[in-house]
Amino acid sequence: MSTAINGSNKSLSRRPAQILNRQIYSSFVLGLTALATAIAVGALLMVLGYLLVKGFGSLNLNVLTKGPAPEGMTGGGLRNGIIGSAIMIGLASLIGIPIGVLGAIYQIEAKGRFAWTIRFLTDVLNGIPSVVIGVFIFVIVVGPTHRFSALAGGLALGILMVPTVMRTTEEILRLVPNSLREGSFGLGASRWRTMVSVILPAAKNGIITGIMLAIARISGETAPLLYTAFGNNMFSTKLYKPIDALPLNIYVDAQSPYPSDNHLALAGAIILISMIFILSLLTRITTGKQFVDEK
Repeated sequence: MSTAINGSNKSLSRRPAQILNRQIYSSFVLGLTALATAIAVGALLMVLGYLLVKGFGSLNLNVLTKGPAPEGMTGGGLRNGIIGSAIMIGLASLIGIPIGVLGAIYQIEAKGRFAWTIRFLTDVLNGIPSVVIGVFIFVIVVGPTHRFSALAGGLALGILMVPTVMRTTEEILRLVPNSLREGSFGLGASRWRTMVSVILPAAKNGIITGIMLAIARISGETAPLLYTAFGNNMFSTKLYKPIDALPLNIYVDAQSPYPSDNHLALAGAIILISMIFILSLLTRITTGKQFVDEK
């Protein structure tokens, strides 16, 4: 009996030390996560600060409403690139969003080696450099048709969207409670009705966020557009013609020997970041309101 009492006393005496060690370890890990967050946010603020300090003075109405000026002259704008980027992002969304969402649904519902293979290939596609996708579309689209085009650019960006949309949608669908699925089956609903009427509505906020993440990724892509859309100093909205894009404008103007073009590149970078920020903010506001209404 005395031995048991002594053992319990020793264990009780060790508890404060164990609690203290856990608190120190927890504080240490929390400090590391805070440091990592500060580094990430600090890098973002440094980039934004540099762009605003160097390029904010170049922002004016002409930048948004005028096309590129002749080589060596000032007063040009980024209208062609802004509209061209919007067109190709729209085309990419028409390609990438349906394929990505449907692919994620298949991976959730299907079982077996083929579904695992699709998931593996999706991860591989997500890691392929964007320039490789551009070269691929150049070989299968631009080469046979003998022309650069907005369609080729949109197709390249759409392929880049697919893995991001598919993987994020799959993970969000896996987070939906299984009780919702079981309840729907209990009411006699089929699998496709359960997915369309129960699972997808429950996961819509996360799916929209994943789509916005994919759009933000392709908005700044330059390498695939060099091999597909190519760029166009003339204003054009035709899908089968070469078309300009904002990342292409930034890439070309940043390498120009003329200071006016360099300032235009900084202004374009601010516009591009602002577009992504506004889209992300609208998405957060919309999904946040939906979440509040559902509660």
